Amino acid sequence: MIFNHVIMPKKHFITFLYILINSLCINAQLQYATPESVGLDTNYIQTKVDSIMAQGIQQQAFPGAQLLVAKQGNIIFHQAYGYHTYDSIQKVSLDDVYDLASVTKIIGPLPALMKLYEEGKLDLDVPFSTYWKPWRHRKDKKDITLRELLAHQSGLQPYIIFLKEVLRKDHLKKRFARNHISKRFPYEAYPGIFINHRFKKKAYRMITRSKVNDKKEYLYSGLASLIYPQLIEDITGTYYVTYLQSHFYTPLGCHTLGYLPAKKDFKNNIVPTEMDSIFRKQLTKAWVHDENAALFGGISGNAGLFSTAKDLATFMQMYMQKGEYAGKHYFKKETVNMFIKVQYPENENRRGLGFDKPLLGNDTLNLKKAYPAPQVSPDSFGHAGFTGTFVWADPQNELVFIFLSNRVYPSRTHRNIYNLNIRPALQQVFYMTQKTKG
Repeated sequence: MIFNHVIMPKKHFITFLYILINSLCINAQLQYATPESVGLDTNYIQTKVDSIMAQGIQQQAFPGAQLLVAKQGNIIFHQAYGYHTYDSIQKVSLDDVYDLASVTKIIGPLPALMKLYEEGKLDLDVPFSTYWKPWRHRKDKKDITLRELLAHQSGLQPYIIFLKEVLRKDHLKKRFARNHISKRFPYEAYPGIFINHRFKKKAYRMITRSKVNDKKEYLYSGLASLIYPQLIEDITGTYYVTYLQSHFYTPLGCHTLGYLPAKKDFKNNIVPTEMDSIFRKQLTKAWVHDENAALFGGISGNAGLFSTAKDLATFMQMYMQKGEYAGKHYFKKETVNMFIKVQYPENENRRGLGFDKPLLGNDTLNLKKAYPAPQVSPDSFGHAGFTGTFVWADPQNELVFIFLSNRVYPSRTHRNIYNLNIRPALQQVFYMTQKTKG
């Protein structure tokens, strides 16, 4: 790059230099660097993270985990801890693939919805029934908007356990599940378990008939996320997975990010989740843990995505850079700003559109009560997953935080990841280190 010899005031030169550096960061891909390169302290970080991870493994919060942190476009920490299971046979590796659980919501259907909104094909504030016809004649749902759904302000109930419709006394009902694939049973929930093609429509009907709270207040619900993939297909005329792959995952270089990893020729190890004694009756591995997503053939908007930490970091870095990554525009800056903004603060609802946000007044809370770490900026955003995953981006501090674990092994009753505040404590390390330097 060649510049003509130009004399400019110092303050203008500094501004020009900042803009140039910022532009280069946006157009660059994530690179590995040392914490010192961004003003952090390696020894402090290593000591603190090692201690928190060791405690988590000792207290059986998870058998193993990995942490990736990027700052100012540089991956300054990426390490693995422990094993896939408590038998200490398979060590966690940096390229392991994890079941993302509800992190799927912001990496799967949400970017597609954001793009359709940007293209004027979805309106956040008209009734969702404009696009989803089954709700048009439901008094309690016909006026719910997409904004309310994405911000969990609609009053929809949190969850419906569809597995109850498929099981009778721990055995699969032949009406809905068979042991062999066929035209009538095309959706593979797990090896040897195939679901009736009509089941998805039954699930949609159950969502349509589900009760809605009269009072409009924050209530986290995953039901609409089950609908979004079909909605995206209806609007685009493109298979949901193909749409995500062609518009986002492939151009971003996120090669492991996707659904149904068991059907892909990955060299990466896939970390198991729960020892399932009810539905699959064995250790769940390489197939989605969430039962509702499984009954949808493993492809759903509420769960089903798998990924490495690096691919997740790339996606979150793109979000943090307001829709730009490696010289390519995925969204307009205004679109990202709209979706990461708190939508209903007057209702004490912290949520953005699809994205989770810090608790309102989070910076006034101690670590035990805060979510996530008290030091994150109000502009930050992300999402957690039931299996023990957590992703967060903080534009103000230029920091992406990726934590992956299988805390549901061997059972979802293991809750020490929450009791010990593992993830907020780890996140806090990368804010506190700046204060301890020098």
